[in-house]
Amino acid sequence: MRCDILTLFPKMVSSVLEESILKRAQEKGLLDVRIINIRDYTTDKHKMVDDYPYGGGAGMVMKIEPIFNAVDAIKSDYPELRIIIASPQGITFNHNKAVELSREKRRLVFVCGHYEGIDERVRLGLGAEEISIGDYILTGGELPAMVIIDAAARLIPGVLGDEDSARHDSFADFLLDYPQYTRPPDYKGMNVPEVLLSGNHEEIRKWRRMQAIKNTYYKRPDLLEKMKLTDEDKKILNEVKKKT
Repeated sequence: MRCDILTLFPKMVSSVLEESILKRAQEKGLLDVRIINIRDYTTDKHKMVDDYPYGGGAGMVMKIEPIFNAVDAIKSDYPELRIIIASPQGITFNHNKAVELSREKRRLVFVCGHYEGIDERVRLGLGAEEISIGDYILTGGELPAMVIIDAAARLIPGVLGDEDSARHDSFADFLLDYPQYTRPPDYKGMNVPEVLLSGNHEEIRKWRRMQAIKNTYYKRPDLLEKMKLTDEDKKILNEVKKKT
């Protein structure tokens, strides 16, 4: 997975990329991320990246020229680009989109907006797609870009130490995850379910499946409508509903 992040605040991005799984993914050569300071592509002596909006209004709008200049520079090395702008106006980001991006062969370019937004001609002129991580407003596009990259990168084979971790993630099959426990087995009277200590793998599998369906039914029942239930799943769901 190859990415460029166009930002006015490189340290916001680098601090995330230099830690944990994303750092190791880069060291393994499975994730390639370049941070590009948009100010480096201004053409005036004051390095202006924003200006007042035409028509009036509060705040400032990011200028088109520095962003286009930065993208043109990327194109000189990587002609095939997929441009993404994090925006509350975009399609809602989800697991399926993360899978799609993790398999993208083109270089991903994330344009991080700030202030009151980006000159609309950036989206139109670059054919950029907009992706939203939720119905709320942030101060810039850096955090959404890192959320998207993190979610996609961990799905790349070899990034996680255990490939099953990504395969059994919540939302991977429209089910929320089952509860997880670790040592000690008893803490202040709160005990780990006996089945998990039994060593019976088939019983553990059944318990986890039941808990996952139960979790989803109570917390996100809408997801069950998207899921293709097996006969076993239908039986479990009926049992859960009876106990409601």
